[in-house]
Amino acid sequence: MELIIDRITKQYANKIAVDRISCSLKDGVYALLGANGAGKTTLMRMLCGVLKPTSGEIKLNGLNTSDEEYRNSLGYLPQDFGYYPDFTAMEFLMYISSLKGLDKPTAKLRSTELLNLTSLSDVAKKKIKTFSGGMKQRLGIAQAMLNNPKLLILDEPTAGLDPKERVKFRNLISDLSKDRIIILSTHIVSDIEYIANKILIMKSGQLIHNDSLDEIIKIIEGKVWECSVSTSEAENLSRIYTIINIRHEKDKTFLRLVSDKSPTIDAVKAEACLEDLYIYYFSDVSEVERNEK
Repeated sequence: MELIIDRITKQYANKIAVDRISCSLKDGVYALLGANGAGKTTLMRMLCGVLKPTSGEIKLNGLNTSDEEYRNSLGYLPQDFGYYPDFTAMEFLMYISSLKGLDKPTAKLRSTELLNLTSLSDVAKKKIKTFSGGMKQRLGIAQAMLNNPKLLILDEPTAGLDPKERVKFRNLISDLSKDRIIILSTHIVSDIEYIANKILIMKSGQLIHNDSLDEIIKIIEGKVWECSVSTSEAENLSRIYTIINIRHEKDKTFLRLVSDKSPTIDAVKAEACLEDLYIYYFSDVSEVERNEK
């Protein structure tokens, strides 16, 4: 299975939401990382055929997004997925199955399998309005998987979930990644570090990186520092450098920051992680919140 994205662009009046993106994806989990407004959702909606590109081509094993076989190979969980609160989980999956053209016996079998896979079999007959956020998202995965898609697209699937539910969701995605392409869009860095085969980073509508975690982290290796300084010095450093983390410790302030050279005499280099790189790229975006403890 191969998804080829060739110079895809989407323009709205004077705004370019996606700017000439090209890449080739094969089986595995691809994390699409970027701040809000980076163009992630627009790109994913074009991959799903919901939006038509201004220019460029998208092909899945040679099929265009307008081809019926392409659509039959696609599973999609949008960021704001609509549920019918008075449906039970099984009723909902049977309804979506009918929209996808599955016959009743196949739909029943597939729905039962997916409720088991997503750990929802014990609540199959309960109404969706009684479900937690994590349960609803797992049901969203189940509906996206009804047609056993070769291309599974998930837009911000863990937004609003607590840490325990996010772990369950990540494990589920990892289990589903065999023999298919999964594209997972998020701005929650910890959700992708352990499951993504490759990481795609978008900024201002452009794809600025497409590589493994180990290769991407090399960009910031040797540039992450930790130091303990006075409150006044911390305020001064915050004006000069990209601050990743601030922690107040009695009369001192602990800083983790990004700099090409040592920011203070006693600063020590720290092992870089994906969150460091994310804040390095997106610290100028209002949606990025710095951690302060």
